[in-house]
Order: sequence, then structure tokens, then C-alpha cells
Amino acid sequence: MFAVFFLEGMDPFYQNIASFPTVFFTFFLLLSMLYWLVAVLGLVDIDALDVDLPEPDTDIGQINALAGLMMKFGLNGVPTTLIITLISLIGWLLCYYSVHFFVRPLESVWMQFGLGSLVLLGSLYLSTMLTAQIIKPLRKFFTSETTSNKSILGKVLIVRTSRVDENFGEAMLNDGGAGLMLKIRCDQPNSFKQGDRVVAYEYLNDKNVYRVVSEDEFLGNA
Repeated sequence: MFAVFFLEGMDPFYQNIASFPTVFFTFFLLLSMLYWLVAVLGLVDIDALDVDLPEPDTDIGQINALAGLMMKFGLNGVPTTLIITLISLIGWLLCYYSVHFFVRPLESVWMQFGLGSLVLLGSLYLSTMLTAQIIKPLRKFFTSETTSNKSILGKVLIVRTSRVDENFGEAMLNDGGAGLMLKIRCDQPNSFKQGDRVVAYEYLNDKNVYRVVSEDEFLGNA
């Protein structure tokens, strides 16, 4: 079905994004865009795909391969979905222009594949390095183990997901800046929805989540 992208009469843009190696990043970029669309609608947590990273002083033998690789390249402190999105976007741009100016003009298919493979590896490495630099100033906007969790208890949070239950939920805390994204849970039946005001009353350290109740219930007005 993708053969249509390779017709001579097709727009070069579509030929480039569907040809090797750009198609590799095109695939992940489309998945990322779809994921963010669903996340904006509040149907999934933004950090649903996060990898649990250990403390910096943890024995390297206790770190799994993926977590160790992410820490090695400095890909930590922000949601994994953001990391994947940035790598996909930067890699896509690098591959697209490399394919357009250097790979496609080659007449030999084998030369195209060989150069394309080098472009793929180079783009993946450069996009990873650039992403690691981009996320450095963004880490302060996301909660971590160094955040004063007790200071959040009793604060009003704004629900940003379509529901809140014992396994799902996110809310924003207005901290006077860009705001903090927090994972919240509620074990009791409720009708919480996006935009509702809730109050954090307990922090579960092992899960890095806050238990919440409605603002009215917290104030005794329920």
C-alpha cells in the first residue's frame, strides 16, 4: 500500500518521509503525536510509559539495561514520552534533509541503503544528544524525589484527566510558575473530571502518587 509514495509523480515530501531511513523516525513521530493527542484529552497519563530510574548512587549491577542506557545519555528527569517525541522529531528532521539532499540523488540502490544506514545511526545519536541538552532546563517542571512532597499536602490541585481512580489520574499544582504535574489517585467512587478541584491529603512514596479528595470534602462542605 505504501508503493504509492514511491511513484515518480508523487510529491518529493511524501517520498522522503516514507523512504529509508526517514520512515523509521516518521513511524515513531506519528505514534508520539497520537499519544500526545490522547494525553491532552486526559485519557492516559503523560508519564504512562515512564521507566523507573534508580537513585544516582545505586549499584550499576542493580540497574536494568534500558534504565542504565537512559541515565548514561542523560535522558532522565522528564516523562519518557517527551524524550521519545523529541528524539523522533529531531531525528526526523535530520533524516529528512539528509535523504533529500544526499541519499535520494544517488542512483545505486545499494549506495542509497548504505548511506541511509549511516544517516540513520548518525541521526539517532545526534537526536539523542540534542534531546539530553534540551530536557535539562525542563526537569524543574516535573516532580522528582527531591521535591518536597509534604509541602504539597493540603494544596488545591486541578484535575487534568478525564477520570481519577485507584490506578489513574493526573492533576496540576499552581506553584506560581509553570505549574507541577502530579500523579493522583482516589480509592473511593467519585465523579472527578478534567478541571475539578481536589486536595492532596496523603503521599505514597513507593508509588510517587498523591491520594486526593474533593475540595468540598476536604473543607467539610460535602
